[in-house]
Amino acid sequence: MPPLRTIGLWLALVAASAAVAFGLTAAQFPAALLLGPMIAAIAFGVGGSHLTVPRPAFLAAQAMIGCLVAHAVTGQIAQTLFEDGPLIVAVVLVTVAVSGLVGWMLTRLRILPGTTAAWGSSPGGASAMVAMAEDFGADPRLVAFMQYVRVAAVVFSASLAARFLMSAAPPGAGAGAGDASAASSVVATLLVAVVGAVVALKLRVPAGAQIGPMVLGSVLHATGLVRMALPVTILELAYACIGWYVGLRFTRETLRLTVTALPGILTATFAVIALCAGWGFLLTLLLPIDLLTAILATSPGGLDSVAIIAVGSQADVSFVLAVQTLRLFVVLLTGPLLAKWISRSVPGGAAS
Repeated sequence: MPPLRTIGLWLALVAASAAVAFGLTAAQFPAALLLGPMIAAIAFGVGGSHLTVPRPAFLAAQAMIGCLVAHAVTGQIAQTLFEDGPLIVAVVLVTVAVSGLVGWMLTRLRILPGTTAAWGSSPGGASAMVAMAEDFGADPRLVAFMQYVRVAAVVFSASLAARFLMSAAPPGAGAGAGDASAASSVVATLLVAVVGAVVALKLRVPAGAQIGPMVLGSVLHATGLVRMALPVTILELAYACIGWYVGLRFTRETLRLTVTALPGILTATFAVIALCAGWGFLLTLLLPIDLLTAILATSPGGLDSVAIIAVGSQADVSFVLAVQTLRLFVVLLTGPLLAKWISRSVPGGAAS
């Protein structure tokens, strides 16, 4: 059993998360049940609570988000990929190139120590970047901090964009989960979550706990073989778990190590977000999509949080997730190679 102090801290975190989420809901922010817990968790993490979200709980939350996304995906996503495939690939490549350019500039200008910017500016693949960063002269703690600052900044900026670009109030927490609440539909959805996550993790698919149920559920739901349904309570817990997982990564010790590099980290993070948003605006001139869809599609990660915001807003979920999923795989394949190239192209970079 956890000590009483830990139980008390978790109860306090839940209460604080509920209070912040209530305020954000009243202000008509989408994904308030993600934002509220994340904001509260950042405060608790920096305050020295030393709380952590168990990995099984985080994987379960990702699987639930995968099922939520699967319910929102229809047969139109295949048509989207077929019709706009080349442009979707171009969107992904531009996002990766923009992140690489920012990393190269910050490394070249020595705004961050060593080659930290080369690895930390990657729009995804955080674990792979952190694992390889130390071998190429970068501080893995700074890289990890930079990656999670990016995730938090994307959540905040995407939520703000959704808040002010939506013409009506966002749907509730259960929006997108389906109207079906029959026990058979819920059981079928949970089976999809378990089977999809286990198979994808066994195959070592990146973000497999979410992508496995998302792919399996999308196929079954779009073909009418399974009717997806998730109770609102389960979705709320999944939202909160994702928010806590990201927020609790911000600890007092990490801030102490990164205080001098924080301006550079923020510069890199918001430069990538701003450039990707600019590319998103250009997309609205090339495709018949709205600005909110374009911004969410081009935002530099992460997949789970962007999925929650897309489903809870008026964005084209199929297009957003098609771009975001493809981007994740491209980043994992090209990110380490790009970071290595940046490290070696800068004078003294590989030996920093």
